[in-house]
Order: sequence, then C-alpha cells, then structure tokens
Amino acid sequence: MKTDAHKHAVWWLVLLAAAGTFALTMGTRQTMGFFLSPLNTATGLGVGSISLAFAFGQLWWGLTQPFAGAVADRIGAGRVLLAGVLLVALGTYITPLMTSTWGLILAIGVLSAGGAGMAGPSVLMAATTRLMPAERRGMATGIVNAGGSFGQFVMAPLAAALTLGLGWAGAMQALALIVLLALPAAWVLRGPGPAAAAGAAPAPVSLPAGEAIRKALANPSYLLLSAGFFVCGFHVAFLATHLPGVVAAPVGAWALGIIGLFNIIGSLAMGWAVGRWRMKSLLSLVYATRAVAVLIFLLAPKTEAVMLTFAAVMGLTFLSTVPPTVGLVAKFFGTGNMAMLFGLVMLSHQIGGFLGAWLGGQVFEATGNYDWIWYIDIVLAVGAALIHLPIREAVVVRPRPA
Repeated sequence: MKTDAHKHAVWWLVLLAAAGTFALTMGTRQTMGFFLSPLNTATGLGVGSISLAFAFGQLWWGLTQPFAGAVADRIGAGRVLLAGVLLVALGTYITPLMTSTWGLILAIGVLSAGGAGMAGPSVLMAATTRLMPAERRGMATGIVNAGGSFGQFVMAPLAAALTLGLGWAGAMQALALIVLLALPAAWVLRGPGPAAAAGAAPAPVSLPAGEAIRKALANPSYLLLSAGFFVCGFHVAFLATHLPGVVAAPVGAWALGIIGLFNIIGSLAMGWAVGRWRMKSLLSLVYATRAVAVLIFLLAPKTEAVMLTFAAVMGLTFLSTVPPTVGLVAKFFGTGNMAMLFGLVMLSHQIGGFLGAWLGGQVFEATGNYDWIWYIDIVLAVGAALIHLPIREAVVVRPRPA
C-alpha cells in the first residue's frame, strides 16, 4: 500500500510539473496577440509586419520541437526545459524594446517561441507518457494539455490587468518574470530516474533517430495525422493572434481567457475519451465541430455575446486534438522516440500556424476584415475531419518485452 501511495505521489508530481510548465509557457505565448495593437501603435510597423514576427514564431516553435525532443530523448527533459524557460522569459522581456520588424522577429519569433518550443508539448508530453503506465497516458496527457489551457485562461485577463496598471510594455515584462516560476519543473522532469520509482513501464524501444524518422515518414497513418495537425495549427494560431482584434480590447482579452477555460474542459474530456473510443474518430469529430462553429460565427453578428459564446465553443476544441494525437504517435512507435516524433507532428502543426498568423495579417491589410481566412479555415477543417478516417491505429514499432 505504501508503494502504491508512493507511485501515485510521483505521478501527480510529474503531472503538476509538466502541466505547470505548459501553463506558464503556453499562457504567455497565447497572450501575445493581445499586444499586437499596442505594438503596432508604438512601432508604426503595420499589422502585416508585426504579424510576420508572430508567424515566424509559430514556425520556429515547431522547428525547435523535433530537435529539442531528440535531445530530451537522449539526455532527459530537465536541461532542455531549463534552457527553454529562460529563453521564453528573455524574449518576452525584451519585446517592448524592439522597434523594427527584425527586432520583433528576434524577440518574439526566435527567443520566446524557440524557448517555448523547448519547454513545449513534445518534451512535456514525452516525459509524461514515459512516467505513466499505458492505461493512464490518455488522461495524463489531457491533464498536461489542460495545464496549457489553464495558463491561457489566467494569463490573458492577467495581461489585461497588468496593462492597466503598468502599461503594455510593463505588462509584457512582468509576464516574462512570471514565466520563471516554471524553473523548478526542470528538476522534477530532469531525466529517466523517477520512472523506476513510479513503476511506470518497461524500458521503451529507442531507435536511432534516422531510422525512427524513416519509419515514421513511410507510415501513411503518421503522415495523415501530421496533415490534420497542420490544420489545427492554422486554426489556433490565427485565433490566438487575430481574435483579439475582432472586437474591443477588453472583450478580446476575455475571449482568449474563455478559450483557455473551456479548453481545460475539452482537454480533460478528451483525455478521458482516449482509450474509450478510436482516437482517429475523436479527431474527426473535433475538426468537424470547428468547421460548423466557424461557419455559424461567420454568419452571426459580431456582438460581445456572440464573441464569448464562439470563444467557449472554440475552447472546447482548441487543443483537445493533442491527447489523441499524442496517443496515436505513442501507439504507432512507442515512447522511446516519442519526443522527436511528436515534435515532427508539431512541426507540421506550426507550419500551419505560420500560415494562419501571417495570412491573417495579410488578408486584413488587403481587405479590412478576416472573412477570407474564415472561409479557408472552414474548408481546411472539413478536410481534416475527412483525412483522419483512413488512419490505421496499428503498432509500427513493437515494445521490448518486460
């Protein structure tokens, strides 16, 4: 009984560390759209130029994750998370000091986004799945994912409140200091040692990086999963960057917060559903729901009530794609190369994110509204709902016998 209690204590400590880190890094990144208008006013660079910095950040966040994952697979997550948290804080702190497009790309797109990629879902989800028995992984990844949502729910209104008291520049720098609260998690998730104490699972199969990538890219189901996640990235990056600009600032900040709040519900519900229904079916349902919700929002008047209701629906689907996507990657290839292979899926997600953030700014400058981006988002969501149906939920790499 004492051993079981110890296992559960270790599991909850791991979940707290991973979810807390994701809350702080994701919460900070997802509030950056709130500062787009003040940045534009202060720098005079134009929404298109500033959107480029945000878009590059989406892409760089994805590019860092396979490499950060490969390093974490070899040496453990702790040092990778430490560097990542410090870079998020640095990039966020110096953003108000940047007055050029290249300066914003460095602060937002390279330092902050790269650090968030290093302390992001590929490393955090892999560390969590390794320390959990297979039957608990779905709920565990849902809890970690909900941590990111909780961070968004708390940080968006906090950013608005800090802006009122400190100004937008002081608010950004205060958020940078708050991110440093994630540093103790680097020690908790530092390496494979706690796995033995947790009694999580036998040592996973770990293939050479090149062989693991070749197996993944030769698997049609993995490629379809990655294509669907591209659509997810387009959707969430567009919303996070440009949704606050659709209405007045206070409502925009609360809309981001409500997305975060309802994504907690969506993430936990999806974590519970993984293992009870086919993961590919769950993903199809999420994307189809997004398509219908965006279509209704596009046709509805853009009142505060409509905006907040739409934010709630989007929150339920916002990052609820993560637990089944993590689950499918783990089912295909095991956990030995999990951080790197999920990092590659995240790269596809962030290529979509780059286009969502960048095209949002370009379309707005060209037309004065976001209608064409909404149309594109609907078509992509329908496509994503359909392409998950042929996925085969079959094991590609067999785990080593205990």
